[in-house]
Amino acid sequence: MNAPFELPVMLDWKAAAANRQEAGGKGWQLGLLARYGLPVPDGFVIPAAICRAVMEAAGIAERLALVADAPLADGILAQCRAEIEACPFPEELRVLLQQELERRGWSDVPLAVRSSATTEDSEKASFAGIHLSRLNVCGLDALIAAVREVWASLWTPQADAYRRRFDIPANEAAMAVVIMPLLPAKAAGIAFSCDPRSGRDDQFILHAHWGLGESLVAGEADGDEYRLQEDPLDTQLKLVERRIGGKARRTMLKKEGGTHTVDTAFADRSQSVLSDAQAVELGELVRDAGFALDFGRPFYDVEWVWDGARFWIVQARPVTAMARNTYAAIADQPTIWSNGNTRDVMPLPQSALDWSTTRRLVNAILDQGYRRAGYPLLPGAQRAALYNGRLYLNLSLIMWEAWDGFGVAPKLVNQMAGGHQPEIRVPPERLRDKLRRIPLFVRYLRNTIAIHRNAQHFADAARAHARSWKQTPLPEDAGVCRDLLFSRARIMGAQSELALLQAPGGTISMLTQKLDKHVPGQSHALAAALLAGGAPSVTAQQGYELMSIAEFASSDPATRAWLTDPMRGDDAWCQWPQEHPFRRRFAEFLDKYGHRAVYESYWRQPRWHEAPGYLLDNIASLMEMDIAAVRARQQQAQADAWRTVRATLPWYARLGLKSLVAAAAREGSQRELARSSLMALSDGLRPLFLQIGRKLVEAGALSQAEHVCELTLSETGRALSGQIPPAGIAARVADRLALRAHWETHHAPDVIYEGGIAAPVETPKPHAGDGWIGVAVGAGVARGVARVILHPAEGTRLRPGEILVAPSTDPAWTPLFLKAGGLVMETGGYLSHGAIVAREFALPAVVNLPGILGKVRDGDMLEVDGGTGRVRLLHAQTGKD
Repeated sequence: MNAPFELPVMLDWKAAAANRQEAGGKGWQLGLLARYGLPVPDGFVIPAAICRAVMEAAGIAERLALVADAPLADGILAQCRAEIEACPFPEELRVLLQQELERRGWSDVPLAVRSSATTEDSEKASFAGIHLSRLNVCGLDALIAAVREVWASLWTPQADAYRRRFDIPANEAAMAVVIMPLLPAKAAGIAFSCDPRSGRDDQFILHAHWGLGESLVAGEADGDEYRLQEDPLDTQLKLVERRIGGKARRTMLKKEGGTHTVDTAFADRSQSVLSDAQAVELGELVRDAGFALDFGRPFYDVEWVWDGARFWIVQARPVTAMARNTYAAIADQPTIWSNGNTRDVMPLPQSALDWSTTRRLVNAILDQGYRRAGYPLLPGAQRAALYNGRLYLNLSLIMWEAWDGFGVAPKLVNQMAGGHQPEIRVPPERLRDKLRRIPLFVRYLRNTIAIHRNAQHFADAARAHARSWKQTPLPEDAGVCRDLLFSRARIMGAQSELALLQAPGGTISMLTQKLDKHVPGQSHALAAALLAGGAPSVTAQQGYELMSIAEFASSDPATRAWLTDPMRGDDAWCQWPQEHPFRRRFAEFLDKYGHRAVYESYWRQPRWHEAPGYLLDNIASLMEMDIAAVRARQQQAQADAWRTVRATLPWYARLGLKSLVAAAAREGSQRELARSSLMALSDGLRPLFLQIGRKLVEAGALSQAEHVCELTLSETGRALSGQIPPAGIAARVADRLALRAHWETHHAPDVIYEGGIAAPVETPKPHAGDGWIGVAVGAGVARGVARVILHPAEGTRLRPGEILVAPSTDPAWTPLFLKAGGLVMETGGYLSHGAIVAREFALPAVVNLPGILGKVRDGDMLEVDGGTGRVRLLHAQTGKD
């Protein structure tokens, strides 16, 4: 290379983390790991731009242009390698490398020279073992030779074949080179923050061998294997299986440089490389690396080294070939991931803390009934995933378990879940299937009747825990904070009874199935009307009590004036006399319901008792409402429904119907009670999180205490133990806040199939050219002005009798239901929060209308038919596009 060469600067880890294209996959991942506070050896990266310049000077780019996209013949590949090795090494790079080695004191230090291609270590293509790396490289001349070899490894037949497999054009290939000291390895190996063979994400697999891990990574040695299990209650790891490998050969350093394999000492062959404690320590480190790099999909293949004092990470790449952990009966069908139901409770992108608790809680809710029935659940089944920050459910698993366990058809599961997704294929039902399910039904009833009977007891116990936590002084010691956090997390995760109560309702499914046999197409609407009124759920009751407070506020001129004052101070009521009726009643309300919040499923959301302004706004907007009118609507809807039942159902079909309706109403009410109780527990735990946040602010790890919600549970524990430095915590939080801001501006598809292929976004189904058809969840017909509300804080715009058009609803929307004349919801199913409360209030409601927010505008006149599921546009707002 005779022409002057403009030499890019060498990349330290900070620069590598900021420039994947120049640092290559391996260098970029190592840079990120160092940024996030993981133990990565010191090092630097020769940027890929230098490799590109060398290949340009060697004429490789010109040669590749002649063959276009055709596979490269072995002869052409050999020429490319020879030209790289023959091309003059840039003198400027030689000088810079010498200066870098001298500056770091590495002139005589054995080095690891690792490939870092720009196309490797992605989620789809790992290039594991494809490109060359060199160990035990000593001195400048040996380093230059190793760098040449690494560049040349771009053009081996295996590298070309791998690129073609993933449709990566040859002219996009470039190589960065990672340089770091070779650690004095007492042991080394590879580890997975999942089990890629089974697809289980609750188990980790560690492989270990004495000395360097080269022979183990290359598959030339049989090392030890350790299996770790994640505790679903507090996420801590436990060693559950150890297999001692033969370890007959091991990799050693050669004095003249490089490595070779030798026989392992006989005494070491049968000895475990890692102790139990070391295996757990390594597993926690590997998990931390996975969550740091991608908390939504933390499945990584990690190379590690033990130097006799600590573990080091020398490489991390996403697991690209992970088996699907599914039932054999549906293994030939794609996995269907849907957020049709979850958008109702968690419509916003999740934080790391949200996901680290939700990913296991979803399983606890969905599998409790099957466990108590004795159904053989798939070990390690994961029913939740995070895509684009949003929560999705594995409907393939859910549909199969419902069908195989209790004979619930996939179509009905879809109706309950909401969303528009295909159904799995199931075999025809046979008599022996029905007989097989009888013991499951019996065990389910036997093991759950007492739980349903004592639902209030379990709710009270949860509230007692929460009250005790809030009354206990917060510890100042970081270690005590950590221990208390994990003990309380276990208590919160162990609420199996509340999880069962919050599970999808089997009784309401039985009710709609029974009605559908005699009034097909009307069963959902008829069931909704039968369930109107009755004993209110905790969510409906909080709405009634808020309305009652509004009634008083309306009758008291001073309170009314304060509530409607645009300059109102939201905490002023706390200064009023203790005996003041509004202060007393509002304080009682906060004591009962203050643990709830707008979008309460997110840890970062302030609770009502912390920020009561939303409630005060709703009280002000409810002052003109008449609670008697709501009660009358409920009674009328229920009376009309029973008349329909008597007119259409034969006498034998009406036997036991009232008991079934009562059970379905109780089930829906208990579902809301369980949710409220879990929110009370999270509210009880929230002060400890904020205290930990303050401790991390003092340590320089966080800028705000609330940012503790950007850490997983395990990361929080490691931060308190000093296992993650403050700078690493700060970097994780900064990157996650930026990531969430990105997620918030990007659409999350309705359905994703295994492999990440998004289903087309469906639009509302047309009906007679002037409306749409969704799922009927509330009784009656309503006509009124549409009011599009995207966030419950906008609810003051809703006037009594208007049609509420919303993306989704959670309990914070309940006050709006009291004012609305009808409900239209973009998402949701028959068991969504909006559906449950709409039924209680006898509110004409239609849900599961994807795209409706883009079709309806404020001021449009709508007709909402809760009987047929039709929403009709009666009159468009003037000036509508």
